[in-house]
Amino acid sequence: MLHYPTVKDNLERYIDAGFPILYIRTFEESKTDAFIESAASARRTKVVEWNGADGFVDFKTKSPLIPNQTLESTLFYLKRGNELHRHWLIIKDANEFLKDGQAKMPVISLLKEVARKIRKGVDATVIIISSEVHIPPDLEKLITVLELDLPDEKEISGVVNKFLEVNDIPTVHAGLLEDMSLAFKGLSESEIEDLLRLAVAEDGELTAKALKLIFDQKQQMIMKAGVLEMVLPKERIEDIGGLENLKEWLKYKEKVFKNIKKAEKFGVSIPKGVLIAGLPGCGKSLTAKAAGVLFDVPLLRLDMGRLMGRYVGESEENMRKAIRLADAISPCVLWVDELEKAFAGIGGGGSEVTTRLFGTFLTWMQEKTSPVFVVATANKINDLPPELLRKGRFDEIFYVDFPNEDERKKIFEIHIRKRRKQDLAKIDVGALAAKSEDYAGADIEGVISESVEAVFVQGRDSLTTEDVLARIEATHSLSETQPEKINEMREAYQAAKFKKASR
Repeated sequence: MLHYPTVKDNLERYIDAGFPILYIRTFEESKTDAFIESAASARRTKVVEWNGADGFVDFKTKSPLIPNQTLESTLFYLKRGNELHRHWLIIKDANEFLKDGQAKMPVISLLKEVARKIRKGVDATVIIISSEVHIPPDLEKLITVLELDLPDEKEISGVVNKFLEVNDIPTVHAGLLEDMSLAFKGLSESEIEDLLRLAVAEDGELTAKALKLIFDQKQQMIMKAGVLEMVLPKERIEDIGGLENLKEWLKYKEKVFKNIKKAEKFGVSIPKGVLIAGLPGCGKSLTAKAAGVLFDVPLLRLDMGRLMGRYVGESEENMRKAIRLADAISPCVLWVDELEKAFAGIGGGGSEVTTRLFGTFLTWMQEKTSPVFVVATANKINDLPPELLRKGRFDEIFYVDFPNEDERKKIFEIHIRKRRKQDLAKIDVGALAAKSEDYAGADIEGVISESVEAVFVQGRDSLTTEDVLARIEATHSLSETQPEKINEMREAYQAAKFKKASR
């Protein structure tokens, strides 16, 4: 069996090889400290630390070594004479010194000088620990980045079992343990232990109710990160009128997604996702929301506007953070709305930042192994980079056109039933569908909404066929207001030969 080096393995290898500055991205400071303490003990090396709260302290005891030391003065002190020799310097809380645009040049210069001394033979290492990676250009060639992954499912099972054993709590059955191990993905060991304590405090034992606590905690993660939005949809697959090919395909993938472990053992690939492209207002966003409900997993929405940062490299870091978060929260559905707006202009004069964001997203789509099902929606495929449409990025690409007559009947029925269920039997939906050719689903929803409102304002008791027909007559659909644009989009989709969402 192949052995893949852990962060602890790599930490020791890089230190022994004389790498001057190691940068560990992690949310698990205490776990990282344990790795460092173990490695230092084996090498009989003195470890010191600088952090924003205590200044320059002993790594183990956190007692001050020199009072009131800033990071700058600590680095200046250590680079003199032999103060650095046989020492590891752990730096925490250093983001404000390293963020591009805010970099404090004396600190950067001193880190360069320390790195130069180490490369010349001083037996020392600088280890920066942070939950975010910010590397000023002047330090790029001197820093090696390591990432301490959050616990995987096997490690989570171990954390849960150890917690039960230590606290003398009855073990849980294998099915619940597997569900919890999957649900806890994305949380640190300390967060897992906190939630286990909370679950046991409420029930005295570990039950399926803990899964709800985990979901709430993941909502907190999304809100705090600020790069993704957690959507709580009510729309179901039955709320979509038409698009039978697309709905059938999603139900097919749902069976795989809900049995991901068995599917993988059987040799089935983890579903990557789907690109739903087509005319505006025809159910693309509705389908994305319904997919979250159908798969019974969190639905996350990626808004490119949230990713754009003020500083050089910040947008790319936000994209990486969003991807890491989606992987951590998985299994989940990631909804990327209006994909063409995010990556317009790639390869044809688009900004360097957008190009780099696209590259990061594309690589992740190609290589991801986590159960993140991507539902991307787009209106204009002409604005999408060709690389995104190649086989292997998405499992399938569907084209959504204006609903046909049978689909319009279903859409009218859905929206009348939603608002005036008692009137549905008396309304001739066939007549409404015949009168609304080339109406988008959103147009039909608007017609019903306005018809019901008019009946209410007039003080009448029921909605009639004539009410809706009158509203259709007064409505100008998108196909009427922008015929050239719609025809251009239709021609592009027909040329692309995407799979039709409707039968």
